[in-house]
Amino acid sequence: MFVTELRFECFADTTISAAEKAINQLLEAYRANGQILGREFAVAFNDGEFRVRLLMPEKGSLAHKYHSPWVKKALTELTEAKLLAPREKFIGQDINSEVSNTQTPSWQLLYTSFVHMCSPLRSGDNLLPIPLYQIPATFNGDHKRIIRWQSEWQACDELQMAAATKAEFAALEELSSPESDLFRRGWDLRGRIEYLTKIPTYYYLYRVGGQDLASEITRACPRCHSQDWKLDEPLLDMFHFRCEPCRIVSNLSWDHQ
Repeated sequence: MFVTELRFECFADTTISAAEKAINQLLEAYRANGQILGREFAVAFNDGEFRVRLLMPEKGSLAHKYHSPWVKKALTELTEAKLLAPREKFIGQDINSEVSNTQTPSWQLLYTSFVHMCSPLRSGDNLLPIPLYQIPATFNGDHKRIIRWQSEWQACDELQMAAATKAEFAALEELSSPESDLFRRGWDLRGRIEYLTKIPTYYYLYRVGGQDLASEITRACPRCHSQDWKLDEPLLDMFHFRCEPCRIVSNLSWDHQ
């Protein structure tokens, strides 16, 4: 991933509130399209211009060819706030994050965790994140629904990892049950992505708990109850199960590895 700085200059008298609204709307549009990563963006005002540093999946993530209709509209509305189009200053590569996938994958999956800021769409060949703007818009011109699902998954993951309240059990149910609302939304998004990209796309179903290793190895697919989803060798050293009809991958319980 890469860090860049956007600078917004005023071309006429404006107000902080008008500029704030226009800039934040553009940043939210970029985020909804997968062009920038993260949830909070510090916008600073100094010497007559506004500046913000952003994390991007690729060096060219803000190229015009990737813009969604919302991004294009937000850019035009900068003028109403008396702001020029942003000037981009490349800072460098982020040494604490993953690089993005650059090759068309043979298969892909929806996979995230509360520590990941990158795209939840991953290559099945190397588990590297695939920038969302590299695939056709999933709904209404961009990828808001995927970003929203990712935020919900990460919130549940953080709750169950903290293991400090009763909310842990409700969160774990959302992550690991094919009957949960989180699974249904994510699995539907998975199907939409597969339809648009024509690439087999799977959903990662989190697994923890279970009685023992022996029962884990023989457990059936929780959606169709097939016994044929256990793999001889784990995919990417992580996924021990893959159900082709259900488009689900899963792991041996983290409690018994």
